[in-house]
Amino acid sequence: MKNLMVTGYRAHELNIFGQKHEGIVYIQQAIRSKLIPLIEEGLEWVITPGQYGVDLWACEVAIELKQQYPQLRVSILSAFANAEERWSDDKKEYYNEVLKGIDFHGIVSNQPYQGIWQFKARDELLFRKTDGILLVYDEDAGEGSPRFFKEEALKRQQEEGYLYISISSEDIQTIADEQRMEEQFEESFEEKVTDSFEEI
Repeated sequence: MKNLMVTGYRAHELNIFGQKHEGIVYIQQAIRSKLIPLIEEGLEWVITPGQYGVDLWACEVAIELKQQYPQLRVSILSAFANAEERWSDDKKEYYNEVLKGIDFHGIVSNQPYQGIWQFKARDELLFRKTDGILLVYDEDAGEGSPRFFKEEALKRQQEEGYLYISISSEDIQTIADEQRMEEQFEESFEEKVTDSFEEI
């Protein structure tokens, strides 16, 4: 597989309203764990729609992975011009930082927002340009904007062998739990070492 679409929930669908939310770290770890084996098998492009949420967090992960895998390329394919125009200043600043690290930014419609057809045209192009999708989505946790991507990906999987990889809320929770256990182990280990030195 050469080209992978990565998308999922928008930040507000996960009740995340700032970049300091601890959940972002775990979502990014889950994305990283899925991307690395694919890169090692020949993945060349990570392509996202560039929405504020999973899309941009995935871009951050891929940009970081480029240091280890310089052959990797990252792209954002926006539906229309100035998609970030109505975002808050801190979101715009974050978006512009992400844009600096990617290799290609395409805009499907050079007009500002005019209608749902722009999203449909973008999504059609994303599916056409990619061999598979990594989707952060869990319908058991409630409906959300990624539902369309899941349905379309599964349809294409049936018809043409399009690859569908998912990350569920359970996957992310497992990573969070493992991380917390590691931290607790390290803390208790440090305490034991400190206590041992104090006894000497």
